[in-house]
Amino acid sequence: MAGPRRDTRGIVDAPELFARVRFRRREPAEPLRPYLEHYWLIDWDLAEPYASHVVPHPSVNIVFQRYGQTGDFGEVAGIGLELFTQKLEGRGRVCGIQFRPGGFRPFLPGRPGPTGTHGRPGRPGRPVSELTGRRIPLPDVFPSCSAAPPLVLGPEPDDARVAALDDFLLALHPVPDPQADRAMALADRIRRDRSIRRVAELADAAGLSTRSLQRLFAAYVGVSPKWVILRYRIHEALERAGTDAAVDWAGLATELGYSDQAHLVRDFTARVGVPPTAYAQPQPQPQPVVGPSP
Repeated sequence: MAGPRRDTRGIVDAPELFARVRFRRREPAEPLRPYLEHYWLIDWDLAEPYASHVVPHPSVNIVFQRYGQTGDFGEVAGIGLELFTQKLEGRGRVCGIQFRPGGFRPFLPGRPGPTGTHGRPGRPGRPVSELTGRRIPLPDVFPSCSAAPPLVLGPEPDDARVAALDDFLLALHPVPDPQADRAMALADRIRRDRSIRRVAELADAAGLSTRSLQRLFAAYVGVSPKWVILRYRIHEALERAGTDAAVDWAGLATELGYSDQAHLVRDFTARVGVPPTAYAQPQPQPQPVVGPSP
């Protein structure tokens, strides 16, 4: 891992968001890097309410939150299937753990492993697809975690908060799992290799049947490989629209594997809330559609 990524993929109108909040990504401790994308930290102090919008990644997040005078709380956010909207107002703070697609399963209680508690064989792990589209209080997934770690949302500097996140995750004792490694590698290949446009192509490259690949993604990623392919298409289109008002949409549609420009426009509009050509110009934010995941 070369450090947290610096792109804004998935964030709708990133410059507008960054003008209102302090947003940064931080790298986890070395033993956690195989499983995590990064930590993400957001703080705000707003005179007027603001609605942020995100087209979710195919990633599970653990999110620790403080809004106004409400108490601190933590939750597990499964992969969000729709545009996620969060209203920010007053003062607040959020610290998130974004797992790599496939990287959350090794942390789940009852996950596969050489031994379970007290040296007994590990129990079959619950599929990550059970979390998809849901936001679940942290203790309901990790019974040993009754609340957010004190330092994570406190006034301490970022280094101390990151160290607290490291300690929290290491205490969950992730179990190495070759199938999780395989799922992470295949999801990463989809993200990086624009030539992967069909599930059958990915299955062939992995030496798996299409059905075996689908089962692997349901168990470890939480969504189908086709969903991941389509989501990374939209992230790429969103990133291009946000940085280049003169995008060749017909050419981009071909590059991303769409049958034509109209198909890209329909997909983009359904996921982001406005057509790509409109998004590329200064526009009001899309109407909030509250989704289940950050």
